Amino acid sequence: MFDSLTDKLQQTFKTLRGHGSLNEDQVKEGLREIRLALLEADVNFKVVKDLLKRIREKATGEEVLASLTPGQQVVKIVRDELVELLGNSASRLQFKSNPPTVILMVGLQGSGKTTSTGKIGRWLREQGKSPYLVPADVYRPAAIEQLKVVGRAVNLPVHPSESTDDPVDIATAAMSEARKAGYDILLVDTAGRLHIDETLMGELSRLKERLDPAEILFVADAMTGQDAVKSAGQFHEQLGITGVVLSKLDGDARGGAAISVRAVTGQPIKFVGTGEKYEDLEQFHPERMASRILGMGDVLSLIEKAEQGVDVDEAMSLQKKLKRDAFDLEDFQQQLQRVRKMGPLSQIMKMIPGMGQMKDLGDMEVEEKELVKIDAIISSMTRQERANPSVLNGSRRKRIARGSGTTVQDVNRLIKQFSQTKKMLRSMTAASGKRRMPGGIKLPFS
Repeated sequence: MFDSLTDKLQQTFKTLRGHGSLNEDQVKEGLREIRLALLEADVNFKVVKDLLKRIREKATGEEVLASLTPGQQVVKIVRDELVELLGNSASRLQFKSNPPTVILMVGLQGSGKTTSTGKIGRWLREQGKSPYLVPADVYRPAAIEQLKVVGRAVNLPVHPSESTDDPVDIATAAMSEARKAGYDILLVDTAGRLHIDETLMGELSRLKERLDPAEILFVADAMTGQDAVKSAGQFHEQLGITGVVLSKLDGDARGGAAISVRAVTGQPIKFVGTGEKYEDLEQFHPERMASRILGMGDVLSLIEKAEQGVDVDEAMSLQKKLKRDAFDLEDFQQQLQRVRKMGPLSQIMKMIPGMGQMKDLGDMEVEEKELVKIDAIISSMTRQERANPSVLNGSRRKRIARGSGTTVQDVNRLIKQFSQTKKMLRSMTAASGKRRMPGGIKLPFS
């Protein structure tokens, strides 16, 4: 996500900060490099032009050039203007006081609309809402069945629909059912097309008129760059969208869609999809995204990810186990799984300020495979072996290696790592006294 753009911007900032003082020509050269980096990232040309104009006006002022740290001042100006371009502050979903609140999910075919519907439904349930999924795409083969599969995966109810039904009738019946059953959110997965046409817009307009939605969310495939931005603008012009969901931001997205879409449509990005799993959805925070793009990390999102994986009761139970030296391989595995649930290690590391500039983050893919291997080894052990690794003789280790598709050397390495981790935790617990232990543990090999 934004890797190429971030690298180019980081190099430009490094050059600017390397000068003890800056003159106007040096700033202009730096801004020229920023302009090229943004255009290569497929950011809309007009957006780049307007952004650089604002940055230039502020960065070439006498106050900046005469400051003790002019390079740092220019970087701050770029960050502040990028935050402003992205929306300045997070935009929340709007809910009606008289439920159910209707959210129309719209977009072109293949943009990730159905998956995003499930992701947002799951997210809403975690916020204490009761979503009801409505399959209103009667044209694409198996579209209705796909939403049913998504509904089962995220444990949400799906309205029964048939491909022979009229989409407006489906949505109207779903509204009635939601009122009866007490669902407070109606998430309507509408039909898409390979391109915008009058039939599609006519149907969406009828749905809008009948349902009076609080939100019309346009799902844009971030990997399609300016095509997604152009489509978002056309949907907004004809339908009046209230926000954008950027899907597939974890792919080979150059960043253009994320940076351009609000400026082009005037509507905020509300969510971004950051992976294939249903939990891989983040509320969009302009200041955090700007920091990621500029390689400054995103500590707040990292903390939120960590907090999502912490269960207070489990944390207290683990603390007690550590105090009585009862931490075993099963606990070790649970902490490992908690780390993996936070997402790919390379993404997590980039959220730490300064780590995004490291060139060896590609090695994290190797570390990810190691975590999978360790999980498989522990899963191949009996409950007795996990609780008491000292019983692992040669024959047991051979059996575990065969069961996990690894080698005896891998099993031996894990036992050694576990032993070292246990010693470290024992010393930490002794040193901390009565101080509460954190819910998550940093594993030495992660």
